[in-house]
Amino acid sequence: MGPKRIPLVAGNWKMNFDHLEATYFVQQLAWNLRAIHFDYKRCEIALMPSFTSLRSVQVAVESDNLKIRYGAQAVSVTSQGAFTGDVSADMIAHLGCSYVIVGHSERRKYHPEDDANIVDQVRAVLAAGMQPILCVGESYEERRKGIELDFAVGQVHDVTRDLSDEEAAKLIVAYEPVWAIGTGMVATPQSAQDAARAIRNDLSDTFGTRVGERVRILYGGSVSSKNAVELINEPDVDGFLIGGSALKVDELTRICKLTLETTA
Repeated sequence: MGPKRIPLVAGNWKMNFDHLEATYFVQQLAWNLRAIHFDYKRCEIALMPSFTSLRSVQVAVESDNLKIRYGAQAVSVTSQGAFTGDVSADMIAHLGCSYVIVGHSERRKYHPEDDANIVDQVRAVLAAGMQPILCVGESYEERRKGIELDFAVGQVHDVTRDLSDEEAAKLIVAYEPVWAIGTGMVATPQSAQDAARAIRNDLSDTFGTRVGERVRILYGGSVSSKNAVELINEPDVDGFLIGGSALKVDELTRICKLTLETTA
C-alpha cells in the first residue's frame, strides 16, 4: 500500500439485514474489534447498509461512540422534489454517513445507471461533504478481449475528467471486476495491482501526482480472509469493498485484522 494512505475495509451489505439485524451486526463487529484492540487510526472500517437500516446503524455507532464508519449504497442526483423512491445526498449526509457507493455494477445493470448519471452522483456526494466510492471493473467479455485495464481506466476517466483537483482528491475508487463479484472467482494479486496502478497513473496524468498518490483504490470481488493478505500487500491496493464476506461478522473481523497487520 502506498505512503500515507490509510487502508479502508468497506462492507457492502447490498439488500440484506433489516434494521434490527443491522444493529446487532454493528454491535458484534465492534465487540470483536475491541477484543483484538483494533487500531482505527491505522485502518478504517465502514459498513454500507440499506437505506432502511441507516438510522439504526447511526444510533448504534453514536450511542456507544464507536469508531466504525458507515455509508449508503446509492444516491439520487436530485436534491429534493417529486422523485418517488429517491434519496438525496443531503438526506444521507444528515444521517452521519461518510461514504456513498457510486456506479456499482449491479446499479449499472439493473436500474440502469450510465456514466452521465454517475458523474452527477459523484458531484452530489461531494457537495454534501461525503466521499464517493466509485466502482469500476470489466466483465468477462472485456477480460477475454484483453482490454480489461483500458476498460476500467476509461470508466474512471469518463467520470472524473471534469472534476477539479480538490474534488478528485476526495474520491475513492473500487476496482471490482464484474466476473469476480459473488462468483467465488477472484483476480490474482498481480491483476488487482495492475488495475490499481493503471487507475492511479491515469489520475496522476489528469490531476497531478499529488492527487494520484492520495486517492485510495480498493479491490472488490470475492474477497475473503484467505486472499486478503496477498491482495492488500500489493502497493497500490489500499483496502477492500466486500460483499458476501461482509455479511459474516467473524469473517469480516478476520479481514479487518489481517488488513491492519499489513500496516505494522
